[in-house]
Amino acid sequence: MTKEKKYGVRALMIAAMFAVGGAVVPMQSAQAAVNAAAAQAIYKANACASCHSATQKLIGPAYADIAAKYKNDPGAGARLEKVVKNGGSGVWGPIPMPSHPGMSDADIRTVVTWILAGAPAK
Repeated sequence: MTKEKKYGVRALMIAAMFAVGGAVVPMQSAQAAVNAAAAQAIYKANACASCHSATQKLIGPAYADIAAKYKNDPGAGARLEKVVKNGGSGVWGPIPMPSHPGMSDADIRTVVTWILAGAPAK
C-alpha cells in the first residue's frame, strides 16, 4: 500500500507543509501556477495544434501523455523548454519536433508549464 493510499494525499500535503523546520510552507501545484488562457493563446498563435492536442496523439504526443510521462521529473520543464525552442526527435517517435526560435522564452515557459499541468482548459 502506498503512503498516498494509506494516509491520503491531503494528509501528506499537510505534513509536507510542516516539514521545513516547523514552518508552514504552502505547497503550490503546477496547475495553480499556470495561466491557461495565456498558454492557449500562445498555443494557437504558434500552430501547436497542427501536431498536438490535449488528449489525443496527432503527429506529436497528446499533452496529457506528456504531463503523465514527466509527472515526477523535476527537470522536465527546463528540458521541454529547450525542445520547444530548438526542436527535437526520438523521444515520441521518428517525426521530429520543429524548432520555434521566434517564440520568446517567457511564452515557451508559459506553454510548457501549462502542458506539464495537464493542459487545463481554465
